[in-house]
Amino acid sequence: MSAARTARERVRAEMVREITDIARTHLAREGAAGLSLRAIAREMGMASSAIHRYFPTKDDLLTALIIDGYTALGEAAEASQRAGDPPAERWLALCHAVRDFAVARPHEYALLYGSPVPGYQAPADTVAPALRTTLVCGRIISDARPTPPDLAPPPPAAIGPDIEAIRAVMPGVSDDAVTRAVTAWTALFGAVSFELFGQFDNTITHRREFFDHGMRSLARYLGL
Repeated sequence: MSAARTARERVRAEMVREITDIARTHLAREGAAGLSLRAIAREMGMASSAIHRYFPTKDDLLTALIIDGYTALGEAAEASQRAGDPPAERWLALCHAVRDFAVARPHEYALLYGSPVPGYQAPADTVAPALRTTLVCGRIISDARPTPPDLAPPPPAAIGPDIEAIRAVMPGVSDDAVTRAVTAWTALFGAVSFELFGQFDNTITHRREFFDHGMRSLARYLGL
């Protein structure tokens, strides 16, 4: 009974993997809004009703793709870190890991950080995978305990509760350092999105070099 159950689980896992692999190719062609369980089933040569045994709805498939995407990005972020490297180098490694993921897998990046899919609401299952990359950044800042240069006004009192919530991923860090970390994190993904979604077309040619310079500048802004 146990062996049979294991075999069934293995077959199911293989089917789920095949469905999500095909879904990624459809994602590249039609985008998230155009994803269709019926079309995927047709390509696999299976009845459209059969695919619902694995993904009852399109939203379930989107959730699986989002979790896979966040997991892959989180793994890349974690793999970029080397024990003993200075905080600035760890920050740069993390930034390039995010950009490299986006350049190599643009449609998955767009699913995670592009325009929301109409009618789709991401469930709580996506939160932990999404936090993996953020936690890498938090560890860098927390380990460094930076004292940023005096280049900006102190954070306004109104965002104090937000700072306290964010400090959960970078304990022991000053309010100013937390605020700067969020600003730098926003700038990182803004730079990647500008490159990926065409805002740098006919403007920035050497994009990796431009990106590297920007992230090094942010390292100084962070006090790393």
